[in-house]
Amino acid sequence: MFKRIKTQIPNSITCLNLLSGCMACIMSFSCNEQIGALFGYQWAFIFIGAAALFDFCDGAAARLLHLYSLIGKELDSLADLISFGLAPALLMYNTMDSYNDGSWLSYFALAIVVFGALRLAKFNVDELQTTSFRGLPIPANALFWIGICSWIHTHQYPGNTILIILLLGVSFLMITNLPMFSLKFKNFDWKENFKRYAIIIAAILFVLTTGIAGFAWTICFYIIISVMTRTREE
Repeated sequence: MFKRIKTQIPNSITCLNLLSGCMACIMSFSCNEQIGALFGYQWAFIFIGAAALFDFCDGAAARLLHLYSLIGKELDSLADLISFGLAPALLMYNTMDSYNDGSWLSYFALAIVVFGALRLAKFNVDELQTTSFRGLPIPANALFWIGICSWIHTHQYPGNTILIILLLGVSFLMITNLPMFSLKFKNFDWKENFKRYAIIIAAILFVLTTGIAGFAWTICFYIIISVMTRTREE
């Protein structure tokens, strides 16, 4: 019985990722409503963050317990599509809709989930993306939109044109062949993980100085480092 329970640990953690994503989707429809101590969009941030934590833990658990499975791989992609594709898409849709009063332009936010699905499908069949990525990883995409959504609620709506360009541009980045390094640590060696430590330090500084909106700047920094690394290698 213990062995049977043990084999389900990684998949159970993945299901927590999925449930967190579903809760983020629900909260996004109460974007500007106060629920308890926080607004709906803030609860969505928390649930997407929880999904990211579970996404990290399920892989770590699978490696630690040596429990790799094709079902686990597919389940992980399905959970990621909800948590990091659909949830930020609905978050941006409802944010845009609150400023556009039902305008069809808000539907451009759905580009996030469409390109996210293409991204995950491409990742699953690409054997070259085992230790690094081609295109923006979908969890990084979700963090970017958390930052943008927070900036909108904290400052002001930048306008439909700017947001639509961002929506299409960042979404398209997910399916490009731009090499991007993985943010997951295999060890804690400083030289081997210099770029990862740089991202962590940058994230802390951005969040301390600009709040949750700093996550958007962190992902921009991640993209810039990846481009610079590629250029240097060429």
